[in-house]
Amino acid sequence: MSLDNTKLLDFLGEVDKEFSRKIVVVAVGGTAMTLLKAKPSTIDVDFTISEEFYDEFERAKKIVSPGFRVDLFHGGMVFITALPDDYLKKSKPIRTKLKNIQLRTLDPVDIIITKIARLDERDEQDIESCIKKFKIKKNQIIRRAEDIGYSGNDGVFKDNLATILKKFFG
Repeated sequence: MSLDNTKLLDFLGEVDKEFSRKIVVVAVGGTAMTLLKAKPSTIDVDFTISEEFYDEFERAKKIVSPGFRVDLFHGGMVFITALPDDYLKKSKPIRTKLKNIQLRTLDPVDIIITKIARLDERDEQDIESCIKKFKIKKNQIIRRAEDIGYSGNDGVFKDNLATILKKFFG
């Protein structure tokens, strides 16, 4: 199933009704790129949510039962990448009519970094889209890559980073 902005916001609108307090939700990966209009749709939904709101969002997600995959990561984690503590400060607010959910997306450089960590063919396409749409510079990626925590094989991350830098910046 392909999920565009409308479907993403409709899903969040249903989830929003299940909350009795304000929460912050940060879209990551293809979800963030779709909300930032860097790609037309995503195949699943990914968020990183602080520990404070995580269980509550999981509960709301089960009630809504969206019919597509929704992955939640704990505050600042995206798959096996731990973003620096300032990821939330650097994230971008998305204007919505949601009552309880403050929706944000990862900063485009953070999207790139998390995609470098996994790096499949689709990730490479997404990285290229982010670089072009947001005019990301090589040094921005290098600096941010130095700040992340990676719980996988460091050598693999460094190789992936070198591959991306060479491919898109020569």
